[in-house]
Amino acid sequence: MRNLFHADTFKENQVHTFNPQSWLQVERGKVSKFSSHSPSSIESLIKVAEPPVLPFFKPVDYVEVLAQIHEELESCLPHEKAEVYLLQFQVFRGLGEVKLLQRSLRSAWETASTVYEKLIFGAWLKYEKKGEEPISDLLASCGKCSQEFRILGVAPEIPLQDSEVMSTCNLGKIEPTNVVYFRVREEYIACDRQKIADLSPPFNTMLNGCFTESIQEVIDMSENNISPIGMRAICNFSLLGSLNELLSLDILLEILIFANKFCCEKLKVACDRKLASLVSSRQDAVDLMECALEENSPVLAASCLQFFLRDLPDCIHDEQVVRIFSTANKQQRFIMAGHASFSLYCLLSEVSMNANPKSEVTASFLEKLVVSAVNCRQKQIAFHQLACVRLLRKEYDEAERLFGAAVAAGHVYSVAGLARVACFKGDKHSSYEKLSSVISSYNPLGWMYMERSLYADGDRKWEDLDKATELDPTLLYPYMFRASFLMRKQSAEAALMEINRVLGFKLALECLELRFCFYLALEDYRAALRDVQAILTLSPDYRMFEGRVASSQMRTLVQEHVDQWTTADCWLQLYERWSAVDDIGSLSVIYQMLEATDAAKGVLYFRQSLLLLRLNCPEAAMRSLQLARQHAASEHDRLVYEGWILYDTGHCEEGLQKAEESISIQRSFEAFFLKAYALADSSPDPSCSATVISLLEDALRCPSDRLRKGQALNNLGSVYVDCGKLDLAADCYISALKIQHTRAHQGLARVHFLKNNRTSAYEEMTKLIEKARNTASAYEKRSEYCDRELTKADLQMVTKLDPLRVYPYRYRAAVLMDSHKEGEAIAELTRAIAFKADLHLLHLRAAFHEHIGDVAGALRDCRAALSVDPNHQEMLELHNRVNSQEP
Repeated sequence: MRNLFHADTFKENQVHTFNPQSWLQVERGKVSKFSSHSPSSIESLIKVAEPPVLPFFKPVDYVEVLAQIHEELESCLPHEKAEVYLLQFQVFRGLGEVKLLQRSLRSAWETASTVYEKLIFGAWLKYEKKGEEPISDLLASCGKCSQEFRILGVAPEIPLQDSEVMSTCNLGKIEPTNVVYFRVREEYIACDRQKIADLSPPFNTMLNGCFTESIQEVIDMSENNISPIGMRAICNFSLLGSLNELLSLDILLEILIFANKFCCEKLKVACDRKLASLVSSRQDAVDLMECALEENSPVLAASCLQFFLRDLPDCIHDEQVVRIFSTANKQQRFIMAGHASFSLYCLLSEVSMNANPKSEVTASFLEKLVVSAVNCRQKQIAFHQLACVRLLRKEYDEAERLFGAAVAAGHVYSVAGLARVACFKGDKHSSYEKLSSVISSYNPLGWMYMERSLYADGDRKWEDLDKATELDPTLLYPYMFRASFLMRKQSAEAALMEINRVLGFKLALECLELRFCFYLALEDYRAALRDVQAILTLSPDYRMFEGRVASSQMRTLVQEHVDQWTTADCWLQLYERWSAVDDIGSLSVIYQMLEATDAAKGVLYFRQSLLLLRLNCPEAAMRSLQLARQHAASEHDRLVYEGWILYDTGHCEEGLQKAEESISIQRSFEAFFLKAYALADSSPDPSCSATVISLLEDALRCPSDRLRKGQALNNLGSVYVDCGKLDLAADCYISALKIQHTRAHQGLARVHFLKNNRTSAYEEMTKLIEKARNTASAYEKRSEYCDRELTKADLQMVTKLDPLRVYPYRYRAAVLMDSHKEGEAIAELTRAIAFKADLHLLHLRAAFHEHIGDVAGALRDCRAALSVDPNHQEMLELHNRVNSQEP
């Protein structure tokens, strides 16, 4: 959703006409100077769009909200839990915590108390994990079922009320003295008068009351839209308590309408459930949902809903489905989703926003979300999301009203939307003042200064951008603006340094695109090709220049200006970049190899997945693994890739099973490596180390290339260290270094340290820092092998290179605490917690609060941390201890 919410830019930054070909019509060897391009042409190439107002729930103090959510989960009734977990999901969505938000969705699904919640959250989980459907098949091949992907039996999930069950004591044959005939057209259907009367109060009054029908032997029912077959089925139901299995859909619909007309509740319930069992496709659901809503048939409606939700996101492109959801009134929404109407429209709105945030469909779903919102937090979410869509559609008056409603409900982030609207209406000063008011009223956050910078000029703009980065280094726009500005001033080296700051810890597509543009402007086509190939690896359908040009088209154009590598060249380049810990460069080379050859694609896609995991791109890594499986050269290779797919999605035992199946076909490096890796991770038993060592030795005896053998030697060294066999570990690391596995320096440094040789450990890590392109983790590790002042310097460098690494903040806070500077220690942790919801940071701050006697602060942090990891044992113990101190 984040990538789809491109902001409209202000008048002074209007888009220049851009023709990518014009930058590439340079003969090889005749490269023109960067300065020869006109300023307007450079501007068009490196323009940075204003950051979007994100359609997320972003509380000013997310820690407080997470703490409140945890407290509510501890005290609320079971049927309220799923709704609370949905709110937790929204908080984690705003924080960009994908794994945590998926866990919240799973918790909502697991605690769902109604069939509607089970359907909605099951479908949402499936949607969030789109692309993982093959995993369900893989689990099935291992004899395990993925529950969230299965079709739910709706009727058993909606229990019958006592009043809806036919009494068995009155069932039987027609009493001869009690016969009444119902005439339907030219047919006469014999029924038991009393049993028909028992179907409903209206029938009882008609047949046993003061109406003329009570003394008639033949009653004409021809005007009641029932067929002879339908009337006969109703008669049989009155006798037997069940509907004939062979009744057609049309007859069942007749009976349902008849049952509603004559208030035959038991007949209606039976018909509702029977119809629900006949829904087997989206078209069935479309055909029957209207009837379900008109006839108040909740089981049928739920069954139809299931088939709509199973078809997400495709079904939101079906006009009939959209009409059902977007025109449903309050009563119809209740029939369709019970008390889970807000949850349903949250899901539908998210799917639609991801597809097209400007569409009428998105707006209509969000309007339903607004009217479904009951409590204050739900209103904040609904008003803000609809306001963001209205802003995108340039419906400024309505956007202003909705942002104002969100702010009134307590959503401070919506002030960013109000400021944006004011600027579009020409009141830039008012925009600046709105953000200034927020900054002075709350603990300032990075987004506040970033938003205010949009309405400032000169030094004030730069000060706000720098402050935004200081408070939240994960915000992309400040880096991109500064880099773009420097590039326009022809300070190319400074511009590249600025954009590389963020790319060093966050592989954002828009930042890669901007760096690509810089290299294009500099006519460094090899570097430009590297970046565009990295973009295509991460997102094959990514479009550049605000969606106007396909990345694949740009690659084709740039490639014409670069000398082509042979397959041998590519392998040499891959070895070189892998050894230099240049992950983006390695990705680019693998992409080029995949484009150039049909051979060994499975192996290349697998290598690609390893790099993507290292770069913290799990979705792209899973896509590459599935492509590796698809292009596997042999059965045993395919089993290995399936094993990694299962392992990476948390199914370790099944991953082991696949490894063993592969080994049974052919002993291979990758099969033994997978089995060793999964076994080491899954078994806490120290005795399994011998097995892992044996498996890695088996792997090393099998053919492979030095990239993978280096990794195996590195892992084997780690196992030897854990077993206390330091000399054997050192041998492994040295062997790995001989084949240029640069990361082995870290393992060898650990061996030196364990042998009480801190100096050699420090020197070993220094070698890694000198060789590697990405060095944050190396600086962090080296800090363990030096004195306090050098440790501080190394950890300061870590924070500069990768502000998302939490250990430096914890170390600095601990040092301050040891120096009795409690306030500064807590402030150091608070600085990081503001932009990263990390368990360890919250745990340490909770302990500090407890130490200084701030029970409320400690309890808040404990509860927030348990929202991040509900099963963390130390956190649970601290929470229980602090909770007992609360007055």
